[in-house]
Amino acid sequence: MKLKENRMKNIVIIGTGGTIAGTGEQGKTALYKAGQINVGTLTASVSDINNIANITTKDILNVDSCDITCQDWILLAKTINELSQNNNIDGFVITHGTDTLEETAYFLNLTLKTDKPVVLTGSMRPATAMSPDGPFNLYQAVALARSDEAVGKGVLVVFSDGIYGARDIQKINSYKTDAFSHRDLGSLGFMRDDKAYFYNISNKLHTKNTEFNLENIKSLPHVSIVSFYAGADIRILDYVSKISDGIVIAGAGCGGCSIKWNEKIKEIALNGVPIVRSSRISNGLVTSDDIESSEREVFADTLSPQKARILLMLALNETKDIKEIQKIFNKY
Repeated sequence: MKLKENRMKNIVIIGTGGTIAGTGEQGKTALYKAGQINVGTLTASVSDINNIANITTKDILNVDSCDITCQDWILLAKTINELSQNNNIDGFVITHGTDTLEETAYFLNLTLKTDKPVVLTGSMRPATAMSPDGPFNLYQAVALARSDEAVGKGVLVVFSDGIYGARDIQKINSYKTDAFSHRDLGSLGFMRDDKAYFYNISNKLHTKNTEFNLENIKSLPHVSIVSFYAGADIRILDYVSKISDGIVIAGAGCGGCSIKWNEKIKEIALNGVPIVRSSRISNGLVTSDDIESSEREVFADTLSPQKARILLMLALNETKDIKEIQKIFNKY
């Protein structure tokens, strides 16, 4: 039975740093330092946020999101999984830098074991900018996390009035405040002040319905991303194959590469290193119908290279069988 929307929900805001917690020259949007303000201070600066939910804050990290590691993802997921067992907590908000926000969101979407709303947000302007976008994004993230409509929808992102799902969100702009999109697939809905309006939902499995359990996991397999470009040297592939448990190819178009690269990729795959074919293109998909490949290769569908890497790392903890890994990619 769902709780009534007008009850004051208990929301935990977890800080990891990023631009939203950044400071710099007063009024300027550039040349700031990320991760300078703790999440309690950040939350206290948001007008009326305590009127929509009972807030508790917790700092786990306070870094630029480019410095977040796989171990940080594991820590964050385990922390939320533990806290979610508390019946007095209704939802979670995570403040995060925008550069790798989509990666953290997707990792959590695959590894959290709760139906409670988990919402990531951040900002494109530091807290000391003339018109910072962080406070309103944080306000709307809390509003979404307290919403009954967000229950069971997987990990979500709120940014610039948009509601996005963790699987398909991608940063598409390096400085505008409207910096995220679902690309071809559109958004899940919109926020209007403190109200959530959902119109779409992903049919891919997430959170409680995945096989990925972090309970006894301290580290992840090493998976590298290699980007193809005109004239790319195949020695890059030789080097990466020696240091990696798996490789994601960010190919051109539908995941394509040159004849020499395709030959080398087949060789590496046949030697036992799992290869996932993805694309450097933001829209469209990569399937086995698009590329002449070996049976030892996997296809990323609509996943970006960085998200294909995350899924391959988790898949390799479950199986080394290529056909089984492809089934995992088909599900997620």
